[in-house]
Amino acid sequence: MSVQLREAGPEDADALTACEEAAYGTGLAHVFGDLPWPREGIWRRWVAELGDPGVTTLVVDDSRGRILGFATYDDQVLRHLGVVPERWGSGLADRLHDEVLQRHGARPIRLWVLEENTRARRFYARRGWVEDGRRSISEWLPHPVQVGYTRR
Repeated sequence: MSVQLREAGPEDADALTACEEAAYGTGLAHVFGDLPWPREGIWRRWVAELGDPGVTTLVVDDSRGRILGFATYDDQVLRHLGVVPERWGSGLADRLHDEVLQRHGARPIRLWVLEENTRARRFYARRGWVEDGRRSISEWLPHPVQVGYTRR
């Protein structure tokens, strides 16, 4: 199946919400348990980010136009990176990650990842990201701990 990398626009908010629900709903079920997916809040966040000229969202579409993965960044932070579970291990996350770093240039960049998201933490560590000592609490129930990473 062929895929296409492109920049997302405001019309992609619904599809990005669905993609994120698939990616994080599966990958983070052990963190969020039976709590309902915060669809409205996630959708509002996508609408705001897609409308912000300082934020870029890259998506990978399949041949039918379905979003299979996304990466969102600004001049300092990799905000989101996710791939639908059926494409885990396919290289899409690598492609999105590498494209963000190429576009971002040599400047340092940071990110937050849930402490209990061991899959993501291994992914970032293998790609040169280092824990930087920052800790925060997620805005989403049950408010899990996030740890900061930096890549120089």
